[in-house]
Amino acid sequence: MSETPVDLGVVTAPSGVLVLGMAGGIDQWFELGDPLSVRALAAAERHGGHLHEPADGPSENWSCEAVAVPAAADRPLRVRAETGESYDGPMITVLEIDLGLPWRGDPDGEPIRLGDLPIDRCGMVVGDARALDSFTGLAGESIDGLADVRYWGRYEEDAHARFGGERTPQYGGQGPYGRLDLPLAEAHDLAGRLETWLSEGPRIGLVVSVDAHTHFHLLERAGLTHPLLAGQIELDGCQVLGLGWDPGDHSMRHHGERAWNQVYAVTLEQRAATTLLRWTIPADTEEPE
Repeated sequence: MSETPVDLGVVTAPSGVLVLGMAGGIDQWFELGDPLSVRALAAAERHGGHLHEPADGPSENWSCEAVAVPAAADRPLRVRAETGESYDGPMITVLEIDLGLPWRGDPDGEPIRLGDLPIDRCGMVVGDARALDSFTGLAGESIDGLADVRYWGRYEEDAHARFGGERTPQYGGQGPYGRLDLPLAEAHDLAGRLETWLSEGPRIGLVVSVDAHTHFHLLERAGLTHPLLAGQIELDGCQVLGLGWDPGDHSMRHHGERAWNQVYAVTLEQRAATTLLRWTIPADTEEPE
C-alpha cells in the first residue's frame, strides 16, 4: 500500500450534500421513485446514510446503490486515495474525501459506519447530490451533439490507412485509433462506412465503437490517462469525480458485486477537527464460498 495518499483532485457540493455512488445507476433514480437529491438530502439530515433500491427489498436485489453525507457547501472538497498493486497495475484500497465539516461523532473519534458499497464495473461517481440529478448515463443522449468513434483489433492499421484518425489518449501508452468530438451524424456515418468496409472484405476482428458525449462517457474519457482511471468533469457548475475500475481487477476481486457479497465498508471518521468519508477496499479478499 502507498505510504503517501494519491491526490485525485477536488469535488464541490454547493447543495451541502455529497454522494458516492455507482456510476451505472446514477441516472436511474428518477425511474424508481424520488430523485437522487431528495433521497440524499433525507439521508444527510440523519448525518449520512446508505441509499439503495428497492429500499425495503432484500440486499441481493439492490441496485443504484450510493452513500450520501452532509458536506461543506462553500469550499472544494479534497479527494485522495491509498493504493496497492493489483493484477494489471495500481488499485484503490482506500478512498478518502475531506467533507470540510467539524467532527460531530463520538468525542473519542470512533468511526461511524454508514453501510457498504460494491464496486460497479461501470465505475463510481463522487459529486453534489443535486447536480447528479441531471447526470446522463451510459445509454443517455449526447449532451452537446457530439460523439467519439474508436476502432481497434485486427485490421486496425488497414482501417487507419483508409479512414484516418489518430491514436486516442490512454495511460501507459497509446489507445485505439479514433476520431473524437465529431457531430453525431458524422460519427455514425464514419462508423457505418467502417462496418461496410469490414463486411465487404469480409474482415473479422475489428471492433468499432460510437460513444455519444454523455456525462458517463466524458467522465470515463477524462480518466483514461490517469493510472487509477480517475477523471473530472463539470456538471451544473459542480466539479464531479469519476473512478473507473480496471476490468481485470474487477473480474478477479469484485466480480458478482452485491449478489456475491463483494461489498466494502463506508465510514465517517475524524481527522483532527474535520470529518472524512472513507471507503475501505482491502487489498486481499477471500474468494466467496
